[in-house]
Amino acid sequence: MDRQSVYSLGIYPSQDTVDGGEGTNKIIQRELVEFIMQFQIENAFIYRDQIRENVLSKQYYCDVDIAHLIAFNEHLAHRLNNEPADIIPLFEAALKTCTQKILYPSRSEEDLRLAKALPEHQLLIHSSVETSSIRGLTAPNVSHLVRIPGIVIGASTLSSKATSLHIECRDCHQSQNLSITSGFTGISLPRVCSRERGPEGGDKCSLDPYFVVHEKSQFIDQQVLKLQEAPDDVPVGELPRHILVSADRYLANRVVPGSRCIVMGVFSIYQSQKNNKGGAVAIRNPYLRAVGISTDNGSSAAGGTGMQFSEEEEQEFLEMSRRPDLYSLFASCIAPSIYGNADIKKAITCLLMGGSKKILPDGMRLRGDINVLLLGDPGTAKSQLLKFVEKCSPIAIYTSGKGSSAAGLTASVQRDTSTREFYLEGGAMVLADGGVVCIDEFDKMRDEDRVAIHEAMEQQTISIAKAGITTILNARTSVLAAANPIFGRYDDLKSPGENIDFQTTILSRFDLIFIVRDEHDRNRDETIAKHVMGIHMGGQGAQEQVQSEIPVEKMKRYIAYVKSRCAPRLSAEAAEKLSSHFVSIRRQVARAEQDANQRSSIPITVRQLESLIRITESLAKIELQPIATERHVDEAIRLFLGSTMDAVMSAGGDTSALGMGGNRELVEEVHKVEDELRRRLPIGYTSSVATLRREFVERKGYSEQSLNRALQVLVRRESVQFRRGGMLVHRSGV
Repeated sequence: MDRQSVYSLGIYPSQDTVDGGEGTNKIIQRELVEFIMQFQIENAFIYRDQIRENVLSKQYYCDVDIAHLIAFNEHLAHRLNNEPADIIPLFEAALKTCTQKILYPSRSEEDLRLAKALPEHQLLIHSSVETSSIRGLTAPNVSHLVRIPGIVIGASTLSSKATSLHIECRDCHQSQNLSITSGFTGISLPRVCSRERGPEGGDKCSLDPYFVVHEKSQFIDQQVLKLQEAPDDVPVGELPRHILVSADRYLANRVVPGSRCIVMGVFSIYQSQKNNKGGAVAIRNPYLRAVGISTDNGSSAAGGTGMQFSEEEEQEFLEMSRRPDLYSLFASCIAPSIYGNADIKKAITCLLMGGSKKILPDGMRLRGDINVLLLGDPGTAKSQLLKFVEKCSPIAIYTSGKGSSAAGLTASVQRDTSTREFYLEGGAMVLADGGVVCIDEFDKMRDEDRVAIHEAMEQQTISIAKAGITTILNARTSVLAAANPIFGRYDDLKSPGENIDFQTTILSRFDLIFIVRDEHDRNRDETIAKHVMGIHMGGQGAQEQVQSEIPVEKMKRYIAYVKSRCAPRLSAEAAEKLSSHFVSIRRQVARAEQDANQRSSIPITVRQLESLIRITESLAKIELQPIATERHVDEAIRLFLGSTMDAVMSAGGDTSALGMGGNRELVEEVHKVEDELRRRLPIGYTSSVATLRREFVERKGYSEQSLNRALQVLVRRESVQFRRGGMLVHRSGV
C-alpha cells in the first residue's frame, strides 16, 4: 500500500497455494497425460497406439523416448532427469489414466469397474544421450537419471518384492495396507495398534501387535543384475568396476550373463547390512534402479556392439565394398606399422569378417568363426598383430596364456555374498561372444587349461557342471592365438611335430596355421631395418602410405556393418571346386605321410574342408556379396596352401624343406646321404670324417653341405657320435 502503485490481489485461491506440493503434482500429471495422448510424429499418435497394443496383449507398460518428451515439454524432461524418484510414480499414474481414457472412454458403470481394476503400469525409458561410465558415477549423480553401458556378468534368480503389505492386528483384528516405496531398504511395522481405545474402556492392544497377511499383499518380480564395465572401457592397469542393478516387473529376465546392454536407471543408494555393524551411519552403497534396459539385439547382430548406421554411412560402405582392391587394401591396413606378413594380414582380415554360421533343420550348429594360429620365432611381431586385432575388432579380449586359467577363459562359479547362492560368472570367451579372443603365449598355457577351450573353439559353447549348476553358455568367438615352438625358435632339423608342442586335437580346430619364420635374407633385412628406422624416427615406415586409407575406427564400423548385413553362401561351381581340391589335398598328405613313415602332426580332416568353406564365405563377405564364387575359392585355397598345408608338407622327414630355403633337391640329397651313412657304418664302428668326406663328396659326387647336414641329423637322433673333437664318427645307436 505504501508503494504508491496499483496493488492487485487474486480473489480465487490458486491451486498451488491451496495444497502446495499436491497441486504441482496434479499439474505435472496432467501435462504427462497430455504428452502421452497428444504426442505425434507425422500424424501417428505413437504412445496412444503403443499403450493400446500393450494393454490388449496384457502387458502394462509403455516405452518412452526422452527425446520425444524434450521436444514436447522441455521443463518436464528436465524434471524427469533431475528428480526421477518423484516424477516416475506420477508418470506411471498418468499412464494408467491414459489407458482408462483410451480403452474405457464411456462413463458407464461397467467401464468404470474395469478401469478401476487395471493394474499399475510401468514406465520404461530409453534415450540416445551420451552414456556415462560406471567410473563416472559420483555423489552428484545420486538420484539422477543415468545411462550406463556394460556387460551383465551375473543375474540373480527372480525374487518377489512387496509393493503393498496387508497387516492385521492380532488382538483386535483391525487391518490396514502399508505401501512400500521402492529401494533396497527394509520396512518396519508400526509398533502400536492404530485403533483408539474403545468407548467401553477396553484394554489397549499389546505392543508389536501386527502381522503380515501375505495372501492379501501385492508383490512384483525383482531381479538383481551385476553390471560390469565393458573390457574395452577399462583403463590399463585397473580392475573392471561393477555395480548392482535392480530390475523389476517387465525388466526382469530381459538379459542373461554375457550380454552387452545399456542400462538407463536412477542412481540410488541403499544401506547394506555390513555397514550397520561397523557403526558407520552415513555410508551408503550405490546401486542402479533400472528404468530401461536396451540390449544389442542378438549379441552378434552388429558385431555385438549395438552400432547404429546412418544412411550416408551405409552408402559410403556400399561404395567401399565395390572397390576391386578392397581385400588387399583392408589387409594392408591391418597393423600397417608391421612390415610384410601379407598372407597373415589377409588371414586376419578373414578372421575379422568371419564366415556364415548355419543352423541345420535338426538343430545342429555349424560355426562361422575362423580360428588362426601364428606359430613362430620370437621377434616376428606376433603379439603386435594380436594387439592390433584387439583394437580394430568391434568386440575383442586380449589375454596371455600364462595369466589365464581354465576358469578365467570359460566361466567360474561364484558365491553371492548376501544370499550365499552360487551363480555363474562368464570368463573371457563368454564376454567376447560375437567377437575375437586373442590368446598370446598359447604354448605356455597348462594343458588342462588349453583343453577347456576345445569345446569353445568347435561347438562354440561352454558347458559347465560345477557346484550343482549344470548349464551351457554361448561362446561364439574366433580365436587368434600366437605361440612359440618348443625350443623358443623353429628348428629346421626337426619336423613340425617335434617343433610344435600341441596335440593334434587342438591343431585340427585351427582353420589356418602359419609358421612365421625369421629368415636371414640380406634384402629383406635391409628393408625391415629401413622400415623400423623410419617408424622410430618419424612414425613413417616403408609401408605407411596405406595408413590414411581406412582409419581403425572406420574399419571397426565396417566390420560390424558387414557382420550384421551379410551371410554369403557358396555357388554350385565353387562348391564343386572346393570338394575336388580337398580330395587332392588329402591324397597329397597321405603320400607325404607314407614317405615320411609317420603321421603328420598337423592333421588335415573334414574340419579343414569346413575351414576352406568359411574362408571362402568371409572373402565374399568383405565385398558384401551374397554368393561366394570360384574367384573367392581360389584365394581361400591359396591362403590354405600357404599356411596350414605348408606346415604339413614341411614335415617331409627330419629336415624341413623350409630350413633349406625351400630347396627340395637338397632335402632329398640329405635323405640319400643319411641312408648310405647308415649302410656304410654298422653299429659300433668308427670312421674318420676325412675318409667319409673323400668317399661321399669326391667319389659319389654329393655336396659337402648335404654330408654335414646328414651327420648333424644323425647326431641329433643319437645314431652317431663325434669323437676326438669332431675328427672321428662313431655309430652308437640305431
